[in-house]
Amino acid sequence: MYQIIVFGPLLAAIIAGLFGRQLGDKGSQVITCGSLIISAILSWVVLFQIGFGHTVDHVTIMTWVNSGDLNFNWAFKIDTLTAVMLVVVNTISSLVHIYSVGYMSHDPHKPRFMAYLSFFTFAMLMLVTADNFVQLFFGWEGVGLASYLLIGFWYKKPSACAAAIKAFIVNRVGDFGFALGIFAIFMATGSVDFDTVFAMIPDLVGQKIHFLWMDLDLITTISILLFIGAMGKSAQLGLHTWLPDAMEGPTPVSALIHAATMVTAGVFMVARTSPIFEYSPDALAFVALIGASTAIFAATIGTTQTDIKRVIAYSTCSQLGYMFFALGVSAYGAAIFHLFTHAFFKALLFLGSGSVIHAMSDEQDMRKMGGLRKKIPGTFIMMLIGTLALTGFPFFAGYYSKDMIIEAAFASDSSFGGYAFAMGVLAALLTSFYSWRLIFMTFFGKSRASQSVQDHIHESGNWMMVPLYVLAAGAVAAGFLFKDYFIGIHYEDFWGHALFLKDAANNVLEEAHHIPGWVGTAPFIVMVIGFLVAIYAYIWKPETPAQFAGTFRYLYALFYNKWYVDEIYDFLFVNPAKRLGTFLWKQGDENIIDRYGPDGAAASVMALARRFRALQSGYVYHYAFAMLMGVAAFVTWFVFISGGGAS
Repeated sequence: MYQIIVFGPLLAAIIAGLFGRQLGDKGSQVITCGSLIISAILSWVVLFQIGFGHTVDHVTIMTWVNSGDLNFNWAFKIDTLTAVMLVVVNTISSLVHIYSVGYMSHDPHKPRFMAYLSFFTFAMLMLVTADNFVQLFFGWEGVGLASYLLIGFWYKKPSACAAAIKAFIVNRVGDFGFALGIFAIFMATGSVDFDTVFAMIPDLVGQKIHFLWMDLDLITTISILLFIGAMGKSAQLGLHTWLPDAMEGPTPVSALIHAATMVTAGVFMVARTSPIFEYSPDALAFVALIGASTAIFAATIGTTQTDIKRVIAYSTCSQLGYMFFALGVSAYGAAIFHLFTHAFFKALLFLGSGSVIHAMSDEQDMRKMGGLRKKIPGTFIMMLIGTLALTGFPFFAGYYSKDMIIEAAFASDSSFGGYAFAMGVLAALLTSFYSWRLIFMTFFGKSRASQSVQDHIHESGNWMMVPLYVLAAGAVAAGFLFKDYFIGIHYEDFWGHALFLKDAANNVLEEAHHIPGWVGTAPFIVMVIGFLVAIYAYIWKPETPAQFAGTFRYLYALFYNKWYVDEIYDFLFVNPAKRLGTFLWKQGDENIIDRYGPDGAAASVMALARRFRALQSGYVYHYAFAMLMGVAAFVTWFVFISGGGAS
């Protein structure tokens, strides 16, 4: 069963990619969609067998590497954490595949697109089923490659190509840190198998490693290097710049990357390596600091964006920050619970925005929308459900998972727990504001679209709407149905040893149930405040945003221009690299290497050839003179150089 779940999407990708022309569009879609639906159904079976059955499975596929001290298999580790990720990845991916049949109906390259989607899913499945760090890294790089192909799918569009390259390069920065962390693990333990490494970690407490010019704590160094990889893949502050630009890909790609798969890989990895992080309070504090800072940073940017997909993209970045500061305060169950619920409502919002864009003739600017709730009521209701779940409205999915993260941060004794709590509450306020701002600008008021666009506004077909209905069900019910297992009374039985706490008696999730009442109500209060501010600014007093932007123009410009992080990176890294590259190209390559190397040699040969060509005049005395000079040169060489005269 596990082999079908993992290798089914790979087989579908190979068939659709290599034989797409022979199969045609429908054949490719049937194979890829069918494969993912089967994998999704089997993944739910695995969740009930493993998570609710309290078991763990190991499946060895084959011996992968056997070289000296480096030995590991290609194998699957199926515990509750893996089972949850299988459900998330395959459920969302199967719905995205089905949605793509309708959304990409006019694209001439449908087999290639479906093949890329299935390959992306396979790479993510390899990542979450890994039982060793090398296999994890294989899947890690696989989703990076697939994301490059998907973001740049419309390769004739320069902005799409630039976004794909940016995502690839920024992720290489994080992946370099991740690779160093794996090297350090092998150096310290002599193994890359999870179980072996985790068992040896307590013996490494207090050991030092000479890294760069410093003697550092070994476990802390390993943990931070691993987290740097997570920062790149999950777009945390500093390595987040690729995420909004990834919107250049087709909308189904945005949903697949941002909702359930690539960006959650970092969260999964930190949760998987909790037996390492738990022995480094400093590393956990760093995770909490970065996560909380990312949550508020991305939320501020989301309040000013006008591209409907970019608003949701920055929302994803912010919600990932919540997941990471939950990990940083050792609330691992809450982090994975929010990953689980977030997958449903964020995929719903992305695919819903795709339905809006489809109805608006590919228009993405919310300033050119408005009044759509009566023209596309089905999409409006789906987007409304996603917004209620995202903002934490009572009894929707986000209400249970996000609120628990905020409460756990307050209950934690982490050095950055208080900071994470404050930033989490403030980010919840901004999340409510920008989410309702999107709804009001898109679906309420008068239409600001051109008449030609208004004439073609229509509801999406069943291929696009049915996945939205399924995701809406998850956005409504996933929190209530699974809260007792992820974060409640069945926590220990459900998770087993998949999530590790060094001090089981210091369970922050248990302590979060005994916090003051005002802490539990704070997220709801700020959610209501954000809603009221949004409805005041965009429904009751629509001139307010322009007035605010004029009065606080510097603050507005800061948020609108994404805190100028891209400009800072351009100044510090991109432009100097370009200048250095231009200098090495012009001065080093052309003026030195080419001039005195191949170009210089070729020019010398040509000049010499031109001189010898002058001898080819057709006159006998010229040839006789040349022959005489040759004989003289030969005699001179024979007598004075070769030593012939000495004999």
